[in-house]
Amino acid sequence: MERSLVLIKPDAMQRGLVGTIVSRLEETGLKLVAIKMLHMNKDLARQHYAIHVDKPFFDSLVNYISSAPIMAMIFAGKNAVEVVRKAMGATDPAKAEPGTIRGDFGLDIEWNSVHGSDSVETAEEEIKLFFSEAEIFDYPEPSE
Repeated sequence: MERSLVLIKPDAMQRGLVGTIVSRLEETGLKLVAIKMLHMNKDLARQHYAIHVDKPFFDSLVNYISSAPIMAMIFAGKNAVEVVRKAMGATDPAKAEPGTIRGDFGLDIEWNSVHGSDSVETAEEEIKLFFSEAEIFDYPEPSE
């Protein structure tokens, strides 16, 4: 079963959007298999955003994501990465379609409410940064 890391970012946490965002992702049919609230320190933020280290917005991104608590989650299911990315919408909320998480709640390209893994390979690496295997649960769907 494919998995994707999702982070609810500080701007969404501060605006009380956790329940709404989790609900929207659950409505996609994916299964929530791990969740925790944490205050990402700058070392973890640098690891998580290492791909952007040479970009001019790197320090701003690290400062933002470590400015307040976040919610880290793993959603699992068929095509989980693609399904999460479709539900989130374009990275820039100004370009995200209405009805997507970023289209409805994102404030700007940095304060865009959520992060989701961009590939299966990235998801595997990102998940290891935030969760041990003991923190990831598998449970059956309700029987009919």
